[in-house]
Amino acid sequence: MSDWMIWSIAVVAVVILEIFTGTFYLLMIAIGLAAAAGAAWFGTGVTIQLIVGAVVGATATLALHLSRFGTPEKTAASRDPNAILDIGKTVNVNEWDEKDGGKRVARVMYRGAMWDVELEPGAESKPGVFIIQEIRGSRLIVKNAV
Repeated sequence: MSDWMIWSIAVVAVVILEIFTGTFYLLMIAIGLAAAAGAAWFGTGVTIQLIVGAVVGATATLALHLSRFGTPEKTAASRDPNAILDIGKTVNVNEWDEKDGGKRVARVMYRGAMWDVELEPGAESKPGVFIIQEIRGSRLIVKNAV
């Protein structure tokens, strides 16, 4: 079996492994292995094949890591709609009360229970529909619905 066939089998094996793990980093390694297979196809020695595969794989991995796909956006769990399904839902506030320090708060019925509601900075305290932006304990942080 020739060198390029061995490298190609390695590419297929790494791609299959990537399907089970769900990480793009293994695809970058597969690109390096494919480059090594290409070098083998052109008849280079094993040392050159290894160097080509390592350089291409490392470069592709670094490029992925530096891209927006390599570093996921960090969000506080209290504001993450993937962690808290209530974020993005709406509540209806009938009246606002002013508490200590001028903070505007309210009580609303949401999901069958009474919740404390607090305005997000910059939101307007008028009665109406509000969108949940964050949950801190039993307090809903909301902003005005547009």
